[in-house]
Amino acid sequence: MKIAVIADPHFHDIDYRQGVGRGDRVAVRTLVDTSASTRVFNESFHATKALLDDIVRRGISLVIVAGDLTDDGQQSTMAAATALLADYSRRFGLRFVATAGNHDLYASHGRHQSKRFLNADGSHTLVTSDPAMAYGDSVERIVSDEMYCGGYGSAIPAMGAYGFFRSEDDRHWECPFGTDDRLEARTFEIASADGRTVRRMVDASFLVEPVDGLWLLSIDANVFEPKDGDLDERLEKSYHDSTDAGWNAMPRNKGFVLDWMKDVAARAKALGKRLVAFSHYPAIDPLNGTSADEAKLLNDTSFLRRTPLPEASKAVAATGIKVHLSGHLHINDTALFRDGDDWLVNIAVPSMVGFPPAYKVLEIGDRRLEVETVVVADVPGHDAAFAHYRVEVAREGTSAAVTEATSHADFLSRHLAEMVRHRYLPKEWPRDLAALVPHVNLGDLERLAETASPLSVTDALPLLASSARMAGDDWRALPFFEMIVDWYRLRKGREVALDFIDPLRIAAYRHLAARFAVGAWPEGCLQDRLASFMRMMMDWLASAPSRDFAVDLATGEVTSRDHLGRTVRRQTGSA
Repeated sequence: MKIAVIADPHFHDIDYRQGVGRGDRVAVRTLVDTSASTRVFNESFHATKALLDDIVRRGISLVIVAGDLTDDGQQSTMAAATALLADYSRRFGLRFVATAGNHDLYASHGRHQSKRFLNADGSHTLVTSDPAMAYGDSVERIVSDEMYCGGYGSAIPAMGAYGFFRSEDDRHWECPFGTDDRLEARTFEIASADGRTVRRMVDASFLVEPVDGLWLLSIDANVFEPKDGDLDERLEKSYHDSTDAGWNAMPRNKGFVLDWMKDVAARAKALGKRLVAFSHYPAIDPLNGTSADEAKLLNDTSFLRRTPLPEASKAVAATGIKVHLSGHLHINDTALFRDGDDWLVNIAVPSMVGFPPAYKVLEIGDRRLEVETVVVADVPGHDAAFAHYRVEVAREGTSAAVTEATSHADFLSRHLAEMVRHRYLPKEWPRDLAALVPHVNLGDLERLAETASPLSVTDALPLLASSARMAGDDWRALPFFEMIVDWYRLRKGREVALDFIDPLRIAAYRHLAARFAVGAWPEGCLQDRLASFMRMMMDWLASAPSRDFAVDLATGEVTSRDHLGRTVRRQTGSA
């Protein structure tokens, strides 16, 4: 029994501009916005189709969608995305089972969306559902209701064919509230932190048996907690966004879902059902135990904000659910959590609009779950927006490096470098470290590792400027920026990232990490912070490969083969 698992397609229809129509002006998002985003936009149009084509070629008919099917839940985008999946169901017999992501809906009433689309001359037009939204530096503004992101009442019916409602072909269907699939029968009360503001919200979790013996548990881990105060329930600002909440907010706000999960797991075991659970959010720390070092090195990163706390992982493991699939972070990762006799494996599924472009294939046996990571590197039409980008960069005087990409995977790898330059370094890294990066190469890092006296960034710059610099092909001449980009590639892709990093670089990074590991400096100095950086990189390199592996469903043991063919076992604990 094989299942394909995809996450975060973020489908965007580049042929249709909201408020204008199809065939008039294309809906290509700006490269400036793309470079600063954690995902690409326009490339999703062809990438989603290439992903589904690959699934069809493999003869797989059951597909799990772990949230964020759409770009940002816009009404026209939701219609285009669901039409695409319906086409593949009609032509190839694919059956989709999904959960809603934080980009697919917002609370009960939805929220406004505003996007900038390129014009033929490289300028851009603002298309928005919000009449109060200012033009900014756009040359034109179009107000369209089609840009509005719906709430539960509109988004769940739009995705209803993906298991959210009972189908006559299903062997079994239920939700935490029973067997009534009407949304009005699937609501609960959620209160603000001070307990004074109470809202009624839909929970869209469900259990479906699409084929004999297989239970798919779709968990709605979106939590829209009201803010304190008597705020208008129709406004976005009245709720804490689910984006950073995830499983950390579930025990406090949706304990009834956890109780239901425990009941489902017990019944699945008693009835001999193969149970696979999934939600949009990871249930175990995806940083593989490096959270402390990341908190020490960087500012408040999105990864840290979205990291499940041990208490949340413990609550999920206590339900008896053994395997949980997640999306949201656009990473390739496998983590194991143990608490006494309870254990849980979280399989984080990558996205086709973030590095690395991949999905998972599960082969479910009685005692073992085999997992394959499938990289979809080549996407026909991957360069569909490149001509528009080149006009934009010519007008703006920015870089066109991403348009030199030779494949979809190469484009995403280049996009990650731009994201490091435009998003991660300026927004997440401490200002002094970010300022140091352009002035340092690997040879400079080696000299810092050999300097026993603790330094600040201010102390280090003149010292390094007076040192002889390596040039040419020597690894010491590699800019520190390139190492940081590779650091992010490993952070997001784990073993898959090794396909995109020169092995000579990996050898150089191991050498530097070893030099920093033997040093001892006061906490907070430059060398100590760089040592944290090196430790994290080595932790990701040393962690069990997460490309292809197996989970023993009786013991929780995770085993895989490394690049040398050796068996690697995941260690006990969140790793």
